[in-house]
Amino acid sequence: MHAIDPAAFQSDLLVWYDEQARTLPWRIPPGSAATPDPYRIWLSEIMLQQTVVAAVKSYFEQFTSRWPTVEALAAAPEEDILTAWAGLGYYARARNLIACARTVAARGGFPDTEAELLTLPGIGPYTAAAIAAIAFDRPAAVVDGNIERVMARLHAVETPLPAARPDLKAHAAGLTPAHRPGDHAQALMDLGATICRPKAAACLVCPVARHCAASGSNPERLPRKTPKAPKPQRHGIAYWLERDGRVLLVRRPPKGLLGGMRAFPATDFVATPPTIGTNAPVTADWQPAGTAQHGFTHFHLTVDICRATGDADMDGEWWPIDTLQKAGLPTLFEKI
Repeated sequence: MHAIDPAAFQSDLLVWYDEQARTLPWRIPPGSAATPDPYRIWLSEIMLQQTVVAAVKSYFEQFTSRWPTVEALAAAPEEDILTAWAGLGYYARARNLIACARTVAARGGFPDTEAELLTLPGIGPYTAAAIAAIAFDRPAAVVDGNIERVMARLHAVETPLPAARPDLKAHAAGLTPAHRPGDHAQALMDLGATICRPKAAACLVCPVARHCAASGSNPERLPRKTPKAPKPQRHGIAYWLERDGRVLLVRRPPKGLLGGMRAFPATDFVATPPTIGTNAPVTADWQPAGTAQHGFTHFHLTVDICRATGDADMDGEWWPIDTLQKAGLPTLFEKI
C-alpha cells in the first residue's frame, strides 16, 4: 500500500499552483481577494462536461456577457439559450442548464453543500463537489478525468476504469484539505492537464513527483481502462426543402437526441437505412445531395441528404440560406 503524507502533498501542490495556475475566464486566481461567483463556476462546469477547455472559453464569455447572472439566464427564452449553446454538443446539458437556472433563481441562489447541489437539475456528484469546493470553500473531493489519472498514478492503482472509480474517489478524499479545498481541486485539474498528461507525462517537473508511486516508471500505462465495445452504426435521412432562397428548418422534439434544437426535417436514426420519403416534410421529387457522417457518444451516424424545391404545410421556419450560420444548428446539421 503506497502511503502519502497528505499535509506534505497539499503543501507541494499548492505552492506549485500559486505560481503556475492556468488563467481561465471563470477562475479566481490564487491569492485574489475576490469572492468566487457560484453562477460562473456552475456555468463553466456544465459547459466543461465532455468538452475541452479551449472550446468552452468563447461560449462561456458569450453567455456571461449576455446573461451575467443566474437570474438573467433563468429569465431568457429557452430558444435563445439553445441557439447560443449550438456547437457545444451534448444538448441535454443545455436543457438541464435552463431547468437548473430557473430552479436556482426561484430559490434565491445556489445552495452551498454537495447534498443540496445534487438535488438540482443536471448536477451530478462531480459537479456538486466542484461547486461546493470552488465556490463555497467546502472540503469536497472533486474527481474529474484529470484527477482520476493523477490519483491512479499517485497510488499505482492497477484496477481498470470504470471499476477503479470508488478507490480513486477515496484516494482523492484522503488528500483533500480543509484549508483552500477549491484551490486544491483546481490545482489537481491543472496538474492533470499540464503535467500528468495521458501521454508524455512530465514527471521531471512534477511538483508532487516525490509522493507518486508511478513517477518515472511508465506512468502513461495508468489508469488502466476496460476496452470499450465498438459503437453501433445508425442511419437516417435529412431533407433540404428550398424555396425562394430559403430552407425549411424545424424544432426537434423537446426530449431525446438534440432535443429542442433547430434542425432540418429528418427521419429517426435507425439501424437499417430508411427509404427516401420516410418522414419527409412534403411529397416531392427528392434528389440525393450528399452524405454526412457524425459521431455521437453511443453510436456512429450516416445521414443521406435529400433535396427538393417546394412548399410544406407544417410548423417550421423558412430560413435564408445565406444566413444559416446564425440559425444555431447543432454540429450534425451544420455538416448537412
